[in-house]
Amino acid sequence: MNRKYVYLLAIAHFSCDIATGALPAILPFFVSQYGMDYSSAAGLMFASCFLSSIVQPAFGWLADQKSQTWFMSLGILLSGVAMGMAGLFRNYWIIFTVITLSGIGSAIFHPEAARMVNKVSGNNRGMALSIFSVGGNSGFAIGPMIVVASIATYSMKGTAVLCLVAIIMAIILMVLVPKMKAEIAQVTALGNQAAEKASEKEKNGKNDWKAFGHLTLLIICSSIVICGLRSFIPLYWVDVLGLSAAAAGSALTLLFTLGVVTTLIGGMMADKFGYLKIVRMSYVLLAPMVALLSQTKDPIIGYLLMVPIGFAMFSPFSSVIVLGQSYLARSIGFASGVTMGLSFSVGGVIVPLIGWFADSHGLTATMELLTAFAVFAALFSFFLPTPEGKEKTVASSC
Repeated sequence: MNRKYVYLLAIAHFSCDIATGALPAILPFFVSQYGMDYSSAAGLMFASCFLSSIVQPAFGWLADQKSQTWFMSLGILLSGVAMGMAGLFRNYWIIFTVITLSGIGSAIFHPEAARMVNKVSGNNRGMALSIFSVGGNSGFAIGPMIVVASIATYSMKGTAVLCLVAIIMAIILMVLVPKMKAEIAQVTALGNQAAEKASEKEKNGKNDWKAFGHLTLLIICSSIVICGLRSFIPLYWVDVLGLSAAAAGSALTLLFTLGVVTTLIGGMMADKFGYLKIVRMSYVLLAPMVALLSQTKDPIIGYLLMVPIGFAMFSPFSSVIVLGQSYLARSIGFASGVTMGLSFSVGGVIVPLIGWFADSHGLTATMELLTAFAVFAALFSFFLPTPEGKEKTVASSC
């Protein structure tokens, strides 16, 4: 594993997901300062995800046809600059449009970045993807902190700080990625056996579309839970637990900070016990924890529940990506685009409906609805087959 490039891609992932992670923390400010209702606020989550869920697999397919590493710089730039502009406007549909562009930027970045991680991971694919995933989860953890502090200091125009982060990282990638490509090409030209073996494996691998279909159903259900929690935990903290918007942002920061740690723990556990076991264990844990959250009115218990919920949400993340790439061994870019794209986008498409449900039935009932989707995710995990000859091989090689 080429660690320096894995870490570079993880930092790029961090920079991209800061913008996406900041959005849920901005929603309570839109509600309090702009007078939006839950449906309107949830509609902005939909804006971030609805085109992204379509575009990301498409860019994954393009990455399989011909690698376009400049997509990574473009994706980060569009994601951060567009989200940074969200606080500069008061018109709902302009805000909706710039958040949509931000989601498209995120969709452009992820498939190519995941494919590059696969190329520089050598025989340590699981660990490399865990490190890459930690970068994204760190962005989701830090994003709320940055945007809440900026809004507190500069009012809603403080969201523009996200533009600066994106511009800096896009420039760094434009400088360093050509060097990374050249080094990969040089290693391959010198006959590096691991690189040749990985390339040959992808070329001669098989696509198990039935297994990938089962995995996609699990991802859809878990994505609804993840996007629902991202969207409604801040609102739940304010309207049910009676805390401030800043405290609501801190709940997201805690959740995604735990995600940084548990993603690595989940990767290490997958190396030891296998990817399928980690996926099943995590989703079996998630459902009762969300159920408990839906019934609590105590802020302390709410914060404490972020620990098991964070573990259950994030520990299977790298395992799901590796399983997707294993099921579609000939279409790694497409598999990465679907697994990473749907994980944080398809749920966002459903969020407006959940927002309507919240307006009609309240936030407690909304958390109970998310519990039901978590149960379905757990059930679908037991329909996943073991990739032929890969579960033990991949796990032992990481």
